[in-house]
Amino acid sequence: QSICTLRGCCWSPQSDTSVPWCFFSSKHGYKVDGSTRSTRAGFETTLTRLSSPSLFGNDINTVLLTGEYQTPNRFRFKITDPNAQRFEVPHEHVQSFTGSAASNLNYKV
Repeated sequence: QSICTLRGCCWSPQSDTSVPWCFFSSKHGYKVDGSTRSTRAGFETTLTRLSSPSLFGNDINTVLLTGEYQTPNRFRFKITDPNAQRFEVPHEHVQSFTGSAASNLNYKV
């Protein structure tokens, strides 16, 4: 039996230590809106915010999720506002990925 708070966090103690006791219900967060589009390095899809209480406020209703299968051991995801461009701090060691999607992945998305 789960107990959920007004802010959407649910508490359900489990005997299995690999299962989190505190979680958000499936009515919280975002859902895929439409189809997932393939890109050279992975995929992109639009997510729409579910009508649940906000944790931090000032939520964006529609976001773009971009995923890149960069190497068999590295997956990169990025969540952006498709309707407003924001400054991204440049970093000398983090460059844009220009390759194709990796194969023989050691993870599942």
